[in-house]
Amino acid sequence: MPVHESSPVPTHREKRRKKMERNDDEIGTENRKAETPIVEDIEQDSSLTPNGGSIAGFESLHRLLCASLSPQVFQEVKRLLLGLNCGRAVEPINLPDPAKALSAKHDFDLQAFCFHADKEVLRGPQTVRVGLIQNSIALPTTAPFLDQKRAIFEKLRPIIDAAGAAGVNILCLQEAWTMPFAFCTREKRWCEFAEPVDGESTQFIQDLARKYNMVIISSILERDVKHGETLWNTAVIIGNRGNIIGKHRKNHIPRVGDFNESTYYMEGNTGHPVFETAYGKIAVNICYGRHHPLNWLAFGLNGAEIVFNPSATVGELSEPMWPIEARNAAIANSYFVASINRVGTEIFPNPFTSGDGKPQHADFGHFYGSSHFSAPDSSCTPSLSRYRDGLIISDMDLNLCRQLKDKWGFRMTARYELYADMLSRYVQPDFEPQVIADPLLHK
Repeated sequence: MPVHESSPVPTHREKRRKKMERNDDEIGTENRKAETPIVEDIEQDSSLTPNGGSIAGFESLHRLLCASLSPQVFQEVKRLLLGLNCGRAVEPINLPDPAKALSAKHDFDLQAFCFHADKEVLRGPQTVRVGLIQNSIALPTTAPFLDQKRAIFEKLRPIIDAAGAAGVNILCLQEAWTMPFAFCTREKRWCEFAEPVDGESTQFIQDLARKYNMVIISSILERDVKHGETLWNTAVIIGNRGNIIGKHRKNHIPRVGDFNESTYYMEGNTGHPVFETAYGKIAVNICYGRHHPLNWLAFGLNGAEIVFNPSATVGELSEPMWPIEARNAAIANSYFVASINRVGTEIFPNPFTSGDGKPQHADFGHFYGSSHFSAPDSSCTPSLSRYRDGLIISDMDLNLCRQLKDKWGFRMTARYELYADMLSRYVQPDFEPQVIADPLLHK
């Protein structure tokens, strides 16, 4: 549940809307000033088209629906869109005042929720507090590279401080958080942002991990100095004592539209590792890997309780898929999924094309944020803003993972041997699909 609410992006139409008082538990404030919907105007007024990343002037679909529907209708819509956790709506949690103060001072979206599990007789709750940070870049892409990188460090510091003040145990940053997502350009100069696993950004994060007794997942452009300075898209897992637990390299590399990432790095070689931390067993499914169900499956087979999906994706390409894939993965694999996406539109100095017939352009499109959590019981949280930096926090009882395995029996009924045989034959050059043709088809 949001614990810090910002005003919608104003439009001339919204300024004319009637104000109304409504007790809105989902936004987490009492007697919040809400916008009375004018459906005809939303449909017909061109000023309410997406502007600066908003949805009809609102930060997220959830906030738009909250402002546009009666409380009774909104509760029913929310039940269908977000599901129920242990038979009730995902609940808010109140955060300490220092975290709220940092949110207000630095103008980032702050929301917090709680996933419960059923009470057990032989096990106590295994509750962990998890945080996700989404952010835009801090300087124009024309600024000196070192200045860009250091500015992002300073931009993230107060958000990480807020996570620490809120008692977050595990924190995940977005994909390639130290740089603009320049992989659309195919220009090699952006390789200068690459660094070793123990480089400057890791050292920056290690200090904060030690300070807040926090596990932090840091996704970087890695330069493998021991293997010919090869580049990888890598998540570095930093322990709560500031140590490097390990790393995972992105398994699936997109070649879709402007996503020309194989110009810089290829598919990873680290398999599907699960990292046993002080707060639970975690894994990292980096960005494009979320489109591959077997990728999600492999992390589950290795025992993950939470799988993080640090991403950089734009609205035109993937937004309808964004809430569906994570939720499906959480359900099918009986673990929690934490989805992170960057925000903003990044303008590059030189226009580029991608062989898709579109005119040359200088930006990727709008990174729509919308970071959120999904649980194995099909419930999920509302999303962070589509255009503002943000921190979303969730308490999650990891007992829910085993409870859902027991309930649905997906592992017991999975028939892995059947699919193992199929896949082993499929990867052979002489594979023949199992197709039974109607003998009368061509008569």
